[in-house]
Order: sequence, then structure tokens, then C-alpha cells
Amino acid sequence: MSTRIPEDKLNELRQSTDIVDVISDYVQLKKQGRNYFGLCPFHGENTPSFSVSAEKQIFHCFGCGMGGNVFTFLMEIESISFQDAALKIAEKGNVQLEIEGSQNRHKENELPPEHADMMEAHELIAKFYNHLLMNTNEGSIALEYLLNRGFTEESIQKFQIGYSLPSWDFSLKFLEKRGFHTELLEKAGLVAVRDKDNSHFDRFRDRIMFPLLNSQGRIVGFSARSLTKENQPKYLNTPETEIFNKSSLLYNYYNARSKIRKQGYAILFEGFADVISADSAGVHNGVAVMGTSLTEQHIHLLKRLTDSILLCFDSDSAGAEAAYRSGTMLVKKGLTVTVAMLPSKMDPDDYIMKFGAEKFREDVIGNPQTWMAYKLIYFRNGKNLQNEGDKLEYINQAMKEIGELDNPVERDIYLRQLSEEFSLSLTALSEQLQQIRETIPKQKPKEKELVIQPEPSVTKSIPTAYEIAERNLLARMLHDEEITYKVVEMLGDTPFQYDEHQAILTYLVGYYEAGNIPDLSLFINYLPDKKLRTIVTEIEMHDLNHDYNEKEIRDYVSHVLKHAKLLMIKKKQAEQKAAEKNNDFTSAMQILQEIIELRRSL
Repeated sequence: MSTRIPEDKLNELRQSTDIVDVISDYVQLKKQGRNYFGLCPFHGENTPSFSVSAEKQIFHCFGCGMGGNVFTFLMEIESISFQDAALKIAEKGNVQLEIEGSQNRHKENELPPEHADMMEAHELIAKFYNHLLMNTNEGSIALEYLLNRGFTEESIQKFQIGYSLPSWDFSLKFLEKRGFHTELLEKAGLVAVRDKDNSHFDRFRDRIMFPLLNSQGRIVGFSARSLTKENQPKYLNTPETEIFNKSSLLYNYYNARSKIRKQGYAILFEGFADVISADSAGVHNGVAVMGTSLTEQHIHLLKRLTDSILLCFDSDSAGAEAAYRSGTMLVKKGLTVTVAMLPSKMDPDDYIMKFGAEKFREDVIGNPQTWMAYKLIYFRNGKNLQNEGDKLEYINQAMKEIGELDNPVERDIYLRQLSEEFSLSLTALSEQLQQIRETIPKQKPKEKELVIQPEPSVTKSIPTAYEIAERNLLARMLHDEEITYKVVEMLGDTPFQYDEHQAILTYLVGYYEAGNIPDLSLFINYLPDKKLRTIVTEIEMHDLNHDYNEKEIRDYVSHVLKHAKLLMIKKKQAEQKAAEKNNDFTSAMQILQEIIELRRSL
């Protein structure tokens, strides 16, 4: 795996970065004891079982079993080669590293070639659209429109906004001249096909172009706004393609990642225009869904970065419904939700245009409602609280929600608010609340609570004594070359009973014979098989005390040898029965004598 990079350079790379810092770009980690824990990015889970050791510079998921070092993490999460992972680490750690062929625009191990070509086509045309908007007469009307709407040239460049010409096939010809095939451009959603003659034409014409980036920062689609009423629809998005799925893409996610981690929460807007306006107003931790409702995939992306979400949706009825629906989903997934309130019938862009950036930051973003307070506001929608029936319906809804609060202080606050607003007896409300709480099933731990346990689908059986012995021997040998050769000598011709353990031992001996010193991260790179790397990290994560004595090693080896003899006895017993069945009593007696000798040796 690492033959193209010298060992001293690998050591320099490992020392230049901290695995916790690298993984924190992809997973929200929290320290618990000596290690850090978070939700595994390699399989869907709601309980954190993904562990990272800063001391050992390794990671391991107790749910799916994935494990390794900083190189293997990047290889798995980005689907890239070892060399490309080394280049990413070198860039992060400011280490000079040159690998032959590393300048290739897209590598075979990184993306399917067709997908990489689609992204390259998007990025090339996005640059051209931006040039048209900023530097040509053709784009001047679109530029003037954006500037009048409060966009700045800085924000236009930051979000790579552009303009597409009215021409039916300019973009098609532009990309074809640069080697992109028409069929690929059609699959990428950049061109469409006329039904009558199967000819191709530009999907986006005479529109303001907003590039859409995936979580790795690559352009995979566009959202295009028309400049005239005649050019319908108002917004035209890239269709679903092999590289673009709006249900798993959050606008500005890539650029907002570090800001979200730094500030401790993400702001979820309804649309990308709100994200851009908020960014220009100094709010840089905003993301938005792309013309769809919030999905499980969106929430999974957010949980990589934070467990706190501030909703900032339009203040109309549609915005209120979307905020309630999104907030309910987020809370169910264990996230803390607050809601920024806007004046009636205003969106964030309108508010910033009318009241300015500072008031938006301080009065809207800086003064949110709790999720419970927002629900009480939401339940009022469409009700006339002067009407007895509507008032009772609202109070019952409010009481049910208050009853589900875990915090008694919160329950008391909202109960008193109801009592004062509607001149109701606090005693009566308290009695009703008690009745409501008695009907509510006991709550399971919230999904965000840090309970480390394997996922039910992969819960492992209790390990046998010889399995523990083999693993503990490997744990010792990974840190001591002398013990490795001593154990090999004590085992003689008896292999480990687990094939994976025996494979690790074989590679470990080869690793030491090649002149390498005990180094867990280097050995993980040396292993060619992902499953073996996972087992090594799982063994290492058990934090076995590396102080040992000779008796301990002998006991572990004895367990391994004993199990091998037990397996041999079982085999001999089967042979004895077969001999007796064939009336070969001489052979049966010989086999019985062998069984007796094996039992004596135990």
C-alpha cells in the first residue's frame, strides 16, 4: 500500500496531523474519558458507537466494526487511494509531498471516471457562467438585478453565481469543444433532448445560475432563476442524476462546515437565497434544503457537525408548517432545536433588506425561541382563542406538549404561562398535567445521549477463552517484537484457530522481519486487507495494559494449545466411531489410545 511513499515521509505525515482533527471534519466528536465518540459515518446509527483514540491515533466503530488509522479513514470516507489520502494529510499538515501522477484531475480510485467528468463539466461551465455575469455586456442585466437585490460582488464570487446566455446551444457547443460528449452532458443534466427530433439543447438559458456543491465541495448541479416572467418556471433545478440528489444535498454545507463546528450550531434556511443574504449579513453557518422537505439524509449530514439547529424559515403559513415539520424530525433524531422568529410575511432576505445586517444578527438570529415556545406559537395558527372551542383545543394541545417535557422547571414555566394567559387555576392545570404524564410511556434515552453500545443488528456473542487468549497475545505482539518471536516459538506448528488472527500474526512476523519497529499506525498501513485492519484496531481499542509477565504469556499460549488439542480429540472421536462402525476394532483401539494421550496432555 505504501511502497510509493518512503517510511520517513509517512512518519512525518502522521506526526503532522492529529486524527481527531481530521475526523472532526466529517464527524461531530465528543470526549468521553480518554477517547472521543460520535455517530459512525460508515453506517446509519442513532447511538454513538464510533470511537477515536488521540493517544493511539486510530479509530474504531463498535457498531459496524470499521477501523484503522488516519490514512484508512480518509480512504474509506472519500473513496480514494492511499496515495491520495497521504496528499490530503500532507496538505492539512503543511508537509511537502510529491507523488508521481498526483496532479491528475480525477483519479481512478477517487470517483467513477464518468462521475468525475460530469463534475468537471459542471465546474468548467460554472466558471464560464460567472465570467459572463461579471465581465460581459450580456450579463449586465442579471448583475444589476442581483446588486439591486442586495447581493454584493464579494458574495457573487464566493458562491460562484453566474449567468447563462439565451442561446439554445451555446453551453453545449462550449463543452463539446472541450472534449465532453453530448450523451455525458445529458446524463449530467446540463443539456436536454427535444422530443420531435432527438436533438440536444441547453437546459439553462437566460438565467442566473447558482452552483450546487456536494459535501466534498464539487459542483454537481445548478439552481437557475429566470429573469423574466415569460421564462417559466421561476426556478429551474438540475434533474436527479448519478451525481446530484437533492434529498441528500444541503446548500452551502461544504463552505459552512468549519463555521458550524466553531459556533456550535447550524442555521437551517428554507432556500439558498436566504443563505447567501445571511452570509452577506455576517451569518456564515447557514445551510438550506434544495426545493424539498428535510430528509433523513439531510439530518445525517447535520449530525456530523453539530447537535444544535436553529430554524430560520419564512414567516408565512407555508414557512410555519415547514418549520414545525422540520423541527419535529430533528428533535426525534436527538437534536436541540430553536427557532428564529421573523415579522409577519417576511423572509430573511426581506428582513435584511429592510432592517439591515446588524438587526438580523442580533434580533432574529441572536434571539430565537425554544422549540417548546415555538410549538405553542404554532398551535395558535388558525385558531380564534376568543372562541371557547378553539381555546380548549389549544390548551389541550399545549398541555400534552408540556407533559412530555423532561425538565420540571420547564414544565412549571409553561404551565404558569397558560394559567396567567387564560386565568386558569394553576392547581387544576397541575393535576391535569399529572394525569397526562401518567399516560406517557417512559422515555428512552435521547438519541444524542452518549451511550456506547453495539448496534442491535451487529451485537456480538460472548468471546470464548481461546479467542480472548489469541487477541490478548496479538495485543502484546503488536507492541513488542521480542514477544512475537517468543509466542511463535511456543506455539510451534499450532496455528491460531481464527483464520484472521493467524493472518495478522503472519503479516506481523513479516513486518518485523522487514526491519520495522513496533508502530501500530505503520503496521495498519502494512496490512493489505481492510478486514484485518479492522480487527487490529478493535483489539487495540480494548486498552489492554501492556505491562505483562512471563506467566501471563504462557497462560494465553496454553489456552490456544489446549483448544487445538480439544479440536483434535473431537476429530479423533469421530474417526474412532467410524472405525467401530466398520468393525475395524484394531484401528479403533489405536485411536482411543491417542485420545487418552491427548487428554493426559491437557
